[in-house]
Amino acid sequence: MARKACGGRRLVADGVTEPQSGPWAPFRFSDFRSLFLAAFSSTLGSRALAVVLGYEVYELTGNPLALGILGLVEAIPSLSLALYGGHIADRHDRRKILRITLGGLIFCCLALSLLGASDVGGVKLTLLYSIVFIAGIARGFAEPAAAALEAQVVPWEILVNSSTLMASCWTTGAVVGPLWGGFAYQQSGPAKTYLAIGCLYAISWAAITRITPRPRPPAPEGESVWQSVSEGVRYVLSDQVLLGSMSLDLFAVLFGGAIALLPVFARDILAVGPSGLGMLNAAPTAGALVTMLIASRHPPVRHAGRNLILAVAGFGVSMIVFALSRSFWLSMVALMFSGVFDGMSVIIRRAIIRLFSPDRLRGRIASVSMIFIGSSNELGAFESGITAAWLGTVRSVWIGGILTLVVVATAALRAPKLRRLSLDPGQVVRRDEEVDRELDAEGIESAG
Repeated sequence: MARKACGGRRLVADGVTEPQSGPWAPFRFSDFRSLFLAAFSSTLGSRALAVVLGYEVYELTGNPLALGILGLVEAIPSLSLALYGGHIADRHDRRKILRITLGGLIFCCLALSLLGASDVGGVKLTLLYSIVFIAGIARGFAEPAAAALEAQVVPWEILVNSSTLMASCWTTGAVVGPLWGGFAYQQSGPAKTYLAIGCLYAISWAAITRITPRPRPPAPEGESVWQSVSEGVRYVLSDQVLLGSMSLDLFAVLFGGAIALLPVFARDILAVGPSGLGMLNAAPTAGALVTMLIASRHPPVRHAGRNLILAVAGFGVSMIVFALSRSFWLSMVALMFSGVFDGMSVIIRRAIIRLFSPDRLRGRIASVSMIFIGSSNELGAFESGITAAWLGTVRSVWIGGILTLVVVATAALRAPKLRRLSLDPGQVVRRDEEVDRELDAEGIESAG
């Protein structure tokens, strides 16, 4: 699908011209349907895997710090390789990258299944961490390629619709995955659950193979890897909207996230076991799914920056309520509202990255975003484990919620362009055409 800035845009994708607008328009394209299935299967598997790994590690150790280390073991390779992964995504077939990385995740699930069925004594935790490290390597290459490919499978005019649908797809998988993973672990044990997760990754691999090849913008002659990576980083750092939205997510979730500590709440504070852990993990994404289903018909294009700031503030308040709750159902409600607010944040941030990134830099911009998000999630999990061991689990969570509110206030004051951001079609079209003119001046026709 090629796109070039000109009067009266006419786009073609999968042989469909001038697609109708509307929340379901992206499903007219077979490549989008395949990518949607791949994203759903892999998200279902990855979120179930997170629950099973977390509970198994905590059962083996009984130490919340071990949960923080689990997040760190995955974060080190994935974040270290993310920028290089973005470079690779902008220079090679993004479908092939996803097939290779999904194959690696299938291997990791098979290895975890064998480990779960074996009695290897005291080295089990070390072997488990080693497999998770390999999975982190795969993730470092997969996420930039997936984000870049997502923006290519539908015409530009309906990217907001496709971004919202893909966010809803991710959220649905993130709701079902923890629920299924928790119950499967309780009923069948880790070995069979890991094997089933591997099958989900295999479905995703098969769906990716059905997507047709997409064009790649030519690389500048003589450009080194370092120059390529630096260009993506400089682009993000020079754009207050991109940098502000990524930074807001980084610091808010770094301080306010409590997902890594849910096994502690499930076993020691709320006493609900692995099935209850699955429900606690699913509650935030259930709330996010409600938000995204509404947004699929009413995209948050007006006052997007203001809504993003308010959503992150609501997330922080929800975390404070969750930390202070001793009722399982109140905790569920607090986590659900944290998901409602986070869902709005995700929709707006995804739309910003898809709409404000030229195609020749999509993989590298996505890799920078991955570093911000990965730092907030995986490194946030390590931070949660450290602060829980130091301050106590409950205290660390409500203090984190307060720090999130401080971050929101700082962003509102220091990022006026983000605060005033609107994603209405007129503004976004003008911004996109400016990028196209810059690419045309360099002799590059944008693709996707």
